[in-house]
Amino acid sequence: MKIITYRKDLGPVLTGVVVGEQVLDITAWTAGRPFSAAAQQHHAAAGVAAPAGGIMRWLQSGADAIEALGAHVRSALATPGTRYDMLQGVQLYAPVPRPGKIIAVGRNYADHAKETGVAPFESPRIIFKAPSSVAAPGAPVRRPASVQKMDFEAELAVVIGAYGKDVPEAQALALVAGYTILNDLSAREFQFDIAPAQTTFAKSMDGFAPMGPWLVTRDEIPDPQTLDVSCWLNGAQMQHGRTADMLFPVATLIAYVSRFMTLEPGDVITTGTPAGIGAFRHPPVYLQPGDRLRFEISRIGAMEHLIA
Repeated sequence: MKIITYRKDLGPVLTGVVVGEQVLDITAWTAGRPFSAAAQQHHAAAGVAAPAGGIMRWLQSGADAIEALGAHVRSALATPGTRYDMLQGVQLYAPVPRPGKIIAVGRNYADHAKETGVAPFESPRIIFKAPSSVAAPGAPVRRPASVQKMDFEAELAVVIGAYGKDVPEAQALALVAGYTILNDLSAREFQFDIAPAQTTFAKSMDGFAPMGPWLVTRDEIPDPQTLDVSCWLNGAQMQHGRTADMLFPVATLIAYVSRFMTLEPGDVITTGTPAGIGAFRHPPVYLQPGDRLRFEISRIGAMEHLIA
């Protein structure tokens, strides 16, 4: 299933499932989903308000979330008179508009590590992106006035759907709700040209995490190491890789991160980029206002946006 966060006719933000060229609104259904025991404990311990509905409520509803949603969709499809919205007529937002955490992974593809001239890491290099950097798929991203070396990174993003701490690698994929596309935009001068390096700032500027167009549930991608990842800039292909070439596969990343912090529903792990980014081209290629980027990941789809 493809789950979207969207709005129609300037109305409220909704959650839906894509059915062909249409959208089934599941917002009210999500509001009736019970919270998992772990979610209830988290709300009480952290003193946070429970989400009333939407994708965050669905993500916190327990291990049967995907199965329950599938049953609801099948029932709706079989019910005469079910109303749908046309996908073409809605405004898409990032499937998880405000993740709890965005955990990025540096130099996680063998060819990308090679192009940087740095030996592969012995363990994952973890970087944080601010949740406020998330941008809607298709929305223009403004290049900040202080940035001249704005760069692109096509990445598979993993959306967490359960609470997990010290998760064994063999069980790690059970924490996944689904997968989406993320452009890990980066201001390279903050990352490479100053001391001390400010990698968090370089990757956390407003709009520097375009994400979408939807979340594809994990049952449709049982093995995330079998996907093609590609990027085009103004129609010219810049990146093409296979998730099989990750130095640290998705399950390894989940297990590793969970050793140090609890993963929670709605967290996003963005898993690194293949070779071809602008910074390591000869000469370097940096994004300019008016540039158009397109990203594709097999079995997920495509996302495009402009640089403003």
